[in-house]
Amino acid sequence: MSTRTLVSPAALARPRGRATYWTVFTAIVLLFALAFLFPVYWMATGAMKSPDEVTRTPPTIVPEEWHLSGYTDAWDLMQLPTHLWNTVVQAAGAWLFQLVLCTAAAYALSRLRPVFGKVILGGILATLMVPAQALVVPKYLTVADLGLLNDPLAIWLPAAANAFNLYLLKRFFDQIPRDVLEAAEIDGAGKLRILWSIVLPMSRPVLGVVSIFALVAVWQDFLWPLMVFSDTDKQPISVALVQLSQNIQLTVLIAAMVIASIPMVAMFLIFQRHIIAGISAGSTKG
Repeated sequence: MSTRTLVSPAALARPRGRATYWTVFTAIVLLFALAFLFPVYWMATGAMKSPDEVTRTPPTIVPEEWHLSGYTDAWDLMQLPTHLWNTVVQAAGAWLFQLVLCTAAAYALSRLRPVFGKVILGGILATLMVPAQALVVPKYLTVADLGLLNDPLAIWLPAAANAFNLYLLKRFFDQIPRDVLEAAEIDGAGKLRILWSIVLPMSRPVLGVVSIFALVAVWQDFLWPLMVFSDTDKQPISVALVQLSQNIQLTVLIAAMVIASIPMVAMFLIFQRHIIAGISAGSTKG
């Protein structure tokens, strides 16, 4: 059975039809690329304009004079190295806690099949229906009672309990062929050995997706770090950009936002293949 398409194979076989198809296809790709890349270009070049030029109406597409001082001033005046390092520490710790806890819980629910496992999973998924804003006050009171204010643990521990990533991992573990695990059990491998030597190597795509979700969630979070970090020197970059932008020139602030977005953009460009593989992983069983 032939696949139905917008353009018939007979039309594509003719030179005129093939030329029209590739012209339209190229124009659409360039249009979407421009729609996504132009805001990035506008922000990156806005930091290189003078303060008067960046607020001019109508705006200039290309800076009349290129000034790199906006980036250097942002790096020094807004203490970006300190706040970027704070963000890296908080994101890395949340990623590690989340990966260990969610992987262990998902493996237990998927393969160990504990008593009332479905009830436990249902309770975990029920937390997804609770708005995140409704949990802010209870979380803050708990963190304050434990004396974890201005401590990275205030970010790590709440981030470790992520119901969505746990369910994502469990669904992937459910797709792993049972024959592989039974063969390992026959060879004498225990539950932990199976998890470490078989399940985790086979789960690299979904572990990559969960890792990216965990890192991006902490990197872009604003409200929770603002509440638990009153010490300016310990605040992440998302909070510091707002707190330190009161008496900063607009071009310097734009440069700081460009620098703050570079790690996430770089991570996406480097691991985009793993993101696509992880999203499609587990879609077919076998």
